[in-house]
Amino acid sequence: MSAANVVDSSGWLEYFTGSDRASLFAPAIEDTENLFVPVISIYEVFKKVLRERGEDDALQVASMMQVGHLIEVDGALALEAARHPLPLADSLIYATAMRQQATLWTQDEHFKNFPNVRYFPKPTTGV
Repeated sequence: MSAANVVDSSGWLEYFTGSDRASLFAPAIEDTENLFVPVISIYEVFKKVLRERGEDDALQVASMMQVGHLIEVDGALALEAARHPLPLADSLIYATAMRQQATLWTQDEHFKNFPNVRYFPKPTTGV
């Protein structure tokens, strides 16, 4: 893979849990040379793992996420993010992808119609 990529927090969580959807996000995550990691993603993933699995696992996951190019939030990125009709974290993640001219890999439905998004719909459960 040679294109720049950003993986949404939900994709990281699938990858780290080894779920049946982990393979959808593995190509982007494992191509560390072309992977951009927004700091807000580290925050979201760390917080969830901390709550569910404890400090040691959360620190390990946060460390593993820093294999790509870490992207800090600055004033300009904050303003770019504010222009997107998304919640705060998602706006920052999407703005990071756009700044890096990267594809955003996600399974979050609110991104599905945005440009430069590789969207993997979650399977629907039958009733």
